[in-house]
Amino acid sequence: MGILHAKALMPTAQTLPPRLHDLGGGFVVRRLLPSAQRQAVGPFVFFDHFGPVQAQPGDNHDVRPHPHIGLSTVTYLFEGAMLHRDSTGAVQRMEPGQLNWMTAGRGIVHSERTPPDLRDQKRTSHGLQLWMALPENQEECEPSFHHFAADAIPKVALGGAHITVMAGTAFGVRSPVPAKSPTIYLDMVLQAGAALTIPADYSERALYALDAGCTLDGVALPQHQMQVLSAGSTPLLQAQGMARVVLVGGEPLGHRFIVWNFVSSRKERLLQAREDWIAQRFPAIAGETEFIPFPEGRA
Repeated sequence: MGILHAKALMPTAQTLPPRLHDLGGGFVVRRLLPSAQRQAVGPFVFFDHFGPVQAQPGDNHDVRPHPHIGLSTVTYLFEGAMLHRDSTGAVQRMEPGQLNWMTAGRGIVHSERTPPDLRDQKRTSHGLQLWMALPENQEECEPSFHHFAADAIPKVALGGAHITVMAGTAFGVRSPVPAKSPTIYLDMVLQAGAALTIPADYSERALYALDAGCTLDGVALPQHQMQVLSAGSTPLLQAQGMARVVLVGGEPLGHRFIVWNFVSSRKERLLQAREDWIAQRFPAIAGETEFIPFPEGRA
């Protein structure tokens, strides 16, 4: 029984390394989900860490209009600024500490561009973009967009650990973000020497270390790798130096089919979305004339 108990308390179940993707112009992202080893953690089916990347005056790191179905996206910046536009009519400048939550549902188109006042300046871009699958009965919901100012996102200080609760409930506070299923998303900044016990409130959880210098139950937490936690474990996160760690997770939604920017529980729905985008039947973004074509060779 002692051996079984020890296995049950192992803090990590899986380690996911990053894959590097150059999105053009030297704009490199580290992609942790989906991976060959694992498609999702809770509802999260996509995890990109971009930057920090330095842009020079005139560099074009804009993401032109492109479509989504069957998911919610959440964008969070550590440095820089971006201008969000989408087919619901939303136009929103985003800066560090703020959060953009966009639900595609039956179909949305959006762009993410450098604000005009920053185009002729040196600038740094650094942040996270994540996708969450929607429950099957919500996959065709009405598209929506929500922006949250930094002071609208609840924060908790526990000793030297400062936690921003971006989605879900943790440490006694609840995020106002309208997640469609049980979801947890935390931004945790630890001062040197700080320690924090990771709660076991959700079935699936994973930690991602943006910085080096953390341990999990005394074992090094590698920078830029995702550590999927064992269900029910409550490991101790400790920082040797100042460090930032993100926690994502929630309740699993089952397998999803993913093609390009489309997510669905039904493969035939992805085929329909592909045809709709090629035929430009998705809703348009006011003021946008460009778009990203469906990639050749993608089924």
